[in-house]
Amino acid sequence: MEDIVLGFLGNNAIFLVLFVFLVVVVFAGVRIVPQSEKHVVERFGRLRSVLGPGINFIVPFLDRVAHRISILERQLPTNRQDAITSDNVLVQVESSVFYRITEPEKTVYRIRDIDAAITTTVVGIVRSELGTLELDQVQSNRGQLIERIQQSLEKVVDDWGIEVTRAEILDVNLDDATRAAMMQQLNAERARRAQVTEAEGSKRAVELNADAELYAAEQSAKARRIEAEAEAYATEVVAVAIKENGVEAAQYQVALKQVEALSEVAKGSGKQTVLLPSAALDAFGDAFKLLKGRT
Repeated sequence: MEDIVLGFLGNNAIFLVLFVFLVVVVFAGVRIVPQSEKHVVERFGRLRSVLGPGINFIVPFLDRVAHRISILERQLPTNRQDAITSDNVLVQVESSVFYRITEPEKTVYRIRDIDAAITTTVVGIVRSELGTLELDQVQSNRGQLIERIQQSLEKVVDDWGIEVTRAEILDVNLDDATRAAMMQQLNAERARRAQVTEAEGSKRAVELNADAELYAAEQSAKARRIEAEAEAYATEVVAVAIKENGVEAAQYQVALKQVEALSEVAKGSGKQTVLLPSAALDAFGDAFKLLKGRT
């Protein structure tokens, strides 16, 4: 009886051990990878595969998950570095880089400290790019500078299995001596512009004054021309009248002039007695005769 019981227990123990072994094998062979990670699997110390998000299967006791790599975007700490522009100005640049791992097998087996490697690479690229630009270009073309830095960085880090998603130039600082020199230059430029503006204003005033004088001269000449034309027209009318009416018309005009002259004399101030020569009286008579004859 005891042999039967011992045999039953022995068989159950074997089954129990087999069951536990199967459970361990299943758990050892199934790997659930989160969406934000990738797992690097090794077999006897060598790369076997890279497990993506979801349920994955490996060979128990032969394969092992050696590295769990996050594929989320990462930001390197802000890096401050000195650089010299092409016009020999010392600047301090603050930069930052965003990246994410796309091929964990390269990141794991080709580089030890990926953050330090990227930081060192960024330092060299930033110094190289700033060395080709003047300070004014660095300030005004920061977007193009960032794009060039990102493109150069992508070429270098391609073998490390990462993707540079963004590179930023946060600030460009100058030392006190350079800043003071730039302020002096800025003030001098402002003074120069003020002088140029004042000179242009004086020049414009002279031009406007000359234009005004020219306009006045043109108007005076035009008035004299109109007056001359009027006198010529009057002379022409008199000539036509003389031609049509003969000497009588000429005498009539002369008599009218004499009468007008005597009228002006009579308007003068002083004594009201005016002595007229006999020729003047004859002129009045001739004028009245001619006027009567014309009417």
